[in-house]
Amino acid sequence: MEVHEIIVVVFGIVMLIPTLASITRFDHWWVRGFDFPRLQISFLLIVEITAFILVFTFDDVWEIIFLFLLAFSLFYQLIRIYPYTKLAKKTVESFSGDDTKNHISILVSNVLTTNTSYDKLIDLVNSKKPDILLTLETDKKWETELETIEDEYKYSVKIPMDNLYGMHLYSKLELKNIKVKYLIDDEIPSIHGHAILPNGHPVKIHCLHPKPPSPTEDLTSTNRDAELLFVGRDVKKDKETVLVLGDLNDVAWSRTTRLFQKISGLMDPRLGRGFYNTFHTGYFFLRWPLDHVFHTSDFTLVKIARLQSIGSDHFPMYIKLNYEPRAEDFQDKPEEADSEEEEWAEEKINNGNPTETDV
Repeated sequence: MEVHEIIVVVFGIVMLIPTLASITRFDHWWVRGFDFPRLQISFLLIVEITAFILVFTFDDVWEIIFLFLLAFSLFYQLIRIYPYTKLAKKTVESFSGDDTKNHISILVSNVLTTNTSYDKLIDLVNSKKPDILLTLETDKKWETELETIEDEYKYSVKIPMDNLYGMHLYSKLELKNIKVKYLIDDEIPSIHGHAILPNGHPVKIHCLHPKPPSPTEDLTSTNRDAELLFVGRDVKKDKETVLVLGDLNDVAWSRTTRLFQKISGLMDPRLGRGFYNTFHTGYFFLRWPLDHVFHTSDFTLVKIARLQSIGSDHFPMYIKLNYEPRAEDFQDKPEEADSEEEEWAEEKINNGNPTETDV
């Protein structure tokens, strides 16, 4: 075998690892890390398959088998991201009408604690005028700078922290029954309660920012998965109008997030519309969707957008929804979890050793 053939084969073996890792349920950080760059992995697999076809003559059976494995790997990656392309069916219907009294707009922004471009976020808030603003990684300095918006945002929940997990919720809508909880980790807060729509209807909100699986944060995805699935399980049990928002440190197409949707019944407005990659602002070729807004099927979509950079490593995410109870009858809800998946979700939750019994 010549040098260039060896290079193509070795690169091919490397490119099979992400798919093999993704198929497993191992939760070590480097395994779950392959869930994120599926688009980038797909591109590299296309390059590898092209090179393999050009270099080899397929006189040997192993060459055919190897090409089949590469093709399967590419198919696996593409099938995971396809639902988030514009070629796929939209599961959340677009709002049509003139009545705005049932609208609710949300801006989610991981500001990056060390970012000092406070004015960029404030200008964005003044421009978009969201009903609800959720900021993540906000410390006491950010809290002080954001005081300028409090004339407009009468309701707020402030959790300044210096550990990159501070969280601030600002709302024009009345907030009720607000609770700050530490579901899995006593250093990771989350906010739960109700926002009251202009028509008087209560919307249960869950604001989350779990730790990501990484060598510097959490060596496994156990705690992140447990927090997300814990909330998803309670959403289904409560049977309320619900919004789950935040930087979930997980991508929309991961096994965990898809399971979260199955056990909660919540919908993702990005399906059929695009990736809306929010991280990382500094590398256009390494981006994926980490910031999310999931909702119950009694909402239709008015607008969704990834907004311009505010100097953070995350782009802000903006969404406007319309509360429309009749939408439950004509929107395709997520597939329900089967018994095996529900059992796995419970196992994940228990492994996270939750400090609360519900949200």
